[in-house]
Amino acid sequence: PHLAALVLARGGSKGIPLKNIKLLAGVPLIGWVLRAASDAGVFHSIWVSTDHDEIEKVAKQFGAQVHRRSPEVSQDSSTSLEAIREFLNHHPEVDIVGNIQATSPCLHPSDLIKVADLIQKEGFDSVFSVVRRHQFRWSEVKKGENKTTEPQNLNPAKRYRRQDWPGELYENGSFYFAKRHLIEKGYLQGGKMAYYEMRAEHSVDIDIDIDWPIAEQRVLSFGYFGKEPLKEVKLLVCSIEGCLTNGRIYVTEDQKEMVSYDYRDIVGIDLLKKRGIQVRFISERDCSKTLSAMQLGCVAKVSATNKLHVLEDWQKDMGLSWKEVAYLGNEESDVECLKKAGMSGVPADACTVAQKAAGYICKSNGGCGAVREFAEHIFLLLEKVNSARKQ
Repeated sequence: PHLAALVLARGGSKGIPLKNIKLLAGVPLIGWVLRAASDAGVFHSIWVSTDHDEIEKVAKQFGAQVHRRSPEVSQDSSTSLEAIREFLNHHPEVDIVGNIQATSPCLHPSDLIKVADLIQKEGFDSVFSVVRRHQFRWSEVKKGENKTTEPQNLNPAKRYRRQDWPGELYENGSFYFAKRHLIEKGYLQGGKMAYYEMRAEHSVDIDIDIDWPIAEQRVLSFGYFGKEPLKEVKLLVCSIEGCLTNGRIYVTEDQKEMVSYDYRDIVGIDLLKKRGIQVRFISERDCSKTLSAMQLGCVAKVSATNKLHVLEDWQKDMGLSWKEVAYLGNEESDVECLKKAGMSGVPADACTVAQKAAGYICKSNGGCGAVREFAEHIFLLLEKVNSARKQ
């Protein structure tokens, strides 16, 4: 049977405008679940249902196909079920839909693989995600009512210790898998049902109980970053024009060139070097005098006709794996380097093809703090590597 992953992503949002493609830890929010769905390897097709051009563009960057939903199912009052039924009406080849929430950035491929087995091999008609919570519930007393609250799931005289109580299962909204016949009857859950219990640390729903800075920390700690295990970065290579500088060249009356840079980036470079990470620069132009004036104390290659060849030479000379190399670029000439490096980033104003190839998109523009921001991202991922080692 054809199993399709479907992410519903309207352009409208009552809270954060275009939330579904807002950057979370350097990746568009929807990108986290699309990457997990792709790497799970269990879906015959992966779709994003949207009514917005920018969301369509990002979805395609992450390899998803796009279903343009109609205005009728794109309203604030529209339900997920309505959008899924419309999708199925246009795609008769689909037998099972795995509706994955864009707001669950800590979803891992391993969860999706196990759920696919439940519905494809064990014969369940619908499977949905839950999380275990240890919360005591009490009945609500509305204003003006002359009564007292009552315990719902505990005896106050014999309160459980957390370790002595298994807790309760709650839907966490991360995903809902269902067969076509159920959805056509108007159900997301029904028939032979099963739940899939997710780990609490992976159960992050930005819509309900978490704000953006906290979500970024959770994702950096518990998110899925790809098939290959993370390694400690030993080398950062940075393109000069458009990353360290803003790409503009000022010419004086006596024909001398000048560029500007952000002191925050210089501080970021110093912090990287103090952490034992080598920083090197690369440029297609001959900007030796500019680098000399900056006094960065870093190896640089100027007049580089092929940046990838330079990067490969440095990687081999230092005896590094690609996972130990980070690259910050912004132009089409950086794309192959961005694809090779284990950790890649671009400034916010990088060209489209560079953004598509990068794993992290900075909030800052080139020459305006992007190097420092990328350095902070490297430090956070190093903490994740160290945490994994301890575990």
